[in-house]
Amino acid sequence: MTESWADAVQRKRRKFREILNRRKKMTVMVGGFSPVYARCAEEAGFECFFVAGSQMSAYLLGVPDIGIIGLRDVVDHARHVTAASDIPIFLDTDTGFGNVVNVHYTVREVIRAGVAGMQIEDQEAPKKSGTLAGRRCIPLEEAIGKYRAAVAARDAYDPDFVICARCDLLGAEGGSFEEAIRRSIAYVEDGGVDFVWLNSVQTRDEIAEAARRIPAPLLIIWGGPDPAPTWQEYQNLGARIVLYPTIAANVGLNATWHALHELKARGAPVLAEISAQARASKWGRTEVRRLFHHEIAQELESRFLPTGKQRNYKDTWGHAGVMARDGKTPDPETALGKKAKPRASKAKKTVSVTRDRSRKSNARRRV
Repeated sequence: MTESWADAVQRKRRKFREILNRRKKMTVMVGGFSPVYARCAEEAGFECFFVAGSQMSAYLLGVPDIGIIGLRDVVDHARHVTAASDIPIFLDTDTGFGNVVNVHYTVREVIRAGVAGMQIEDQEAPKKSGTLAGRRCIPLEEAIGKYRAAVAARDAYDPDFVICARCDLLGAEGGSFEEAIRRSIAYVEDGGVDFVWLNSVQTRDEIAEAARRIPAPLLIIWGGPDPAPTWQEYQNLGARIVLYPTIAANVGLNATWHALHELKARGAPVLAEISAQARASKWGRTEVRRLFHHEIAQELESRFLPTGKQRNYKDTWGHAGVMARDGKTPDPETALGKKAKPRASKAKKTVSVTRDRSRKSNARRRV
């Protein structure tokens, strides 16, 4: 039987809790902003994905990460990401978009979007990027109230949902490591959050001390000098999750930056070079059509459209995009032309074809 949307949401939320509750196995979480990057993370084998507020601000609105993006922007986008992926999605909701009242409704709307969990930071509004200077945190009592409101909303709407307190005090006005630890402990003991994100940790000793003293799972972003700890070091020091919050978007942006400059400087031959580099990678080139099961559309047409409304795929043709070209004359039997053979569809095997995500997820469901 095919998994319903509600069952899929609950499965991913419980999986996220399982990740947090594992004491002897750390997980690495990568982040970005889009359904494409979430699917790439899933295909690469990562267990969960972070949708970063800084990246939504930049890529959706074209603004700095200074509290301009709003609840509706975040929730609507998160809904797209979680609908397209089969791994838990962890969402950045900045400061909760206001006081305890706003936090209540933020939690409600985020839960309805289907994500597995969310983080609320203890900054004063308007917030600043957690990686930059100029941050100021709200008083401890106010922060605890916001986390209590978030937890109460979680319990009212879905107890499987996960609430994370992000402590941004390190590097903020008047901040210190000792005060950050004191706050983090209070967020767990008095606020009731499920885990703590301690931002911008500077040393390995700080990680070990934080993991020892904070009575909840610990998410870490390294803010110290290179070299950063290895994954084995993180696990030995007690981190439960190590987060690279913008890695997917940053890599994509830098690749685009170099490719466009090279294209402008050297012209069309650059396109063949980029395609050749992708083909030479042991991971192969990315295929958006495969990531999002493009064949489902044709299968749905064949199943449900009247005969006279169905598209003619036999006598029409398309062409290969830049990244799909190999510089060779295409074989007419296999090119994207009149004689192209239709791809086998996974959709025939399910009642609801839109629930098929990957062979891995199908295997999990059968188990």
